[in-house]
Formats: sequence, structure tokens, C-alpha cells
Amino acid sequence: MRLSLTSWSFPALTLPEVAQVARALGVGAIDTGYFYRAALDREEVLSDPLAAAERLRGLGVDVANHYHLWGRDLADRNLALPDMGEAQIRDLEAVLRFAEAANIPTVFVLPGLVNPGQSRREAARTAAHNIRRLLDVPGARARLCIEPHVHSWAESPDLVRELVEETGVRLALDYAHFLCLGYRQEEVDPLAPHAAHVHLRQARPGLLQAKFAKGTINFPALFGTLREAGYDGALALEAVHQDYMDTLHDDVMTETVALRDAFRLWAEGG
Repeated sequence: MRLSLTSWSFPALTLPEVAQVARALGVGAIDTGYFYRAALDREEVLSDPLAAAERLRGLGVDVANHYHLWGRDLADRNLALPDMGEAQIRDLEAVLRFAEAANIPTVFVLPGLVNPGQSRREAARTAAHNIRRLLDVPGARARLCIEPHVHSWAESPDLVRELVEETGVRLALDYAHFLCLGYRQEEVDPLAPHAAHVHLRQARPGLLQAKFAKGTINFPALFGTLREAGYDGALALEAVHQDYMDTLHDDVMTETVALRDAFRLWAEGG
């Protein structure tokens, strides 16, 4: 396992500056997305994926994962909407070409919301159907993963397990999204064998992001669970400063270093 740093952790920094921070912290990779000053140009990724990949050369770090958002926000074109069009298939084809050209091992998307007029089960069935279609795109099974998150239809470990069993999709796994909803860490652990990418941040019931010393995630246990599951991918340091779920109140650098040091301390004992 190795560390990476999410580019959206530092809203005021450009992508080269995020890469410089990662190198200064001894972290050899970053995660990219379409957010804040470090944003990639989504339209370029879709229209000219090779040019978008070329822009990542010279950063001095690897890119461990790319976060692809389908539309303007979490609701726009989300995967639980019925009648997913061919345009979304073409978008994924372009994103996968971008990832291959940039040597990015995984791409994550969101599972979708409970949309107006839907029940949670209806959203789950629709999303599973759409995800199966996406996984038929050449190269998707090797790179595509889904991040279960607060406010999606996939808010429980059981629902996520059912999705994995029905579709074979892999996960971008963030324990914080489950623990803030009140699930125990050991209830999330059975999802670890299905992880293609992992996000790290501290959390506790009611808070998606907590200060490292005040959260309830047992990180040594988490790392051990991942190792026993055979996970050998990236652990993305994802302390953030943003409006979503009121994650505005922490010193991102301090929390990032605390997460980094927790992994280093555990790894040194292995």
C-alpha cells in the first residue's frame, strides 16, 4: 500500500502546487478531479483525453486515481436516473482513454442518488443496471470503481455488498461515509476485499470529518484489514475544507500529516 493526496484537499492550490505539497510530505502520488483551483478541464478530458493526460506530465508525482463527475453536480446525470443515454457510455470511454494515457490505475464515480419519485430500492436497481452497462465498456472492469457516500442511495454496507454481488463493480472505499451514519468499523470491514481505491480521513457518528484525535476510526485496524484483504493500492489522504457535510473546520495540513504519520507508524511495524 502507498499514500496519495487528493487534489481537492487544498482548494486554493493549483495542481502543480498540490504536487509540490505531496512531494514535500513524502507522498508520491495525487488524486485528480474537477474541483477548485487544481481542477482538470472536464471538457478536455472528454473531448481530447490524450491532451488532458499530457498536461499531467512533469508534475513529479504519480496520479493514483481520477474522480469523474458525470455532470454539473452530484444530481446531474447520476447513475440512479433511468434511461442512461449512450452519451454517458461515450464519456466513460473517453475517461478511460485519459486514464490509460496518464497511467492512472483507477477512476471512481458516484453510485447515484434517491431521485424524485424513487424509493431507495428503486434507485439501487436502476443504478445496478446502469453500472452493469458501464462495466461492459472495454477497460472498465480494470479501472472503474464506485464510492458509496452520504446522501447517495448506497449508504449502508449491506446495500453496497448487494451492489458488488450483482454487478462485480469494485469500490473506492471511504470508511468515514459509513461511520458518520453510525455504522461500526467492523460492519464496513467486509467491503475491504472489494476495494480498488481507499480514502482516509477521521470521522465519528454525525461527522463525516473529525479531527484525528477526536474521531472513532481505528486506523491501525483499518490498515490491517486492508492488508489481510490483499489490498495493495493507494490510500488517499482526504482531509478537506469544503461546504459538503460542513467539513470546513479543520486544519487540512495538520490532519493530512496526522493521517500520513499514522500509516507510516503502522507500516514500520509490519
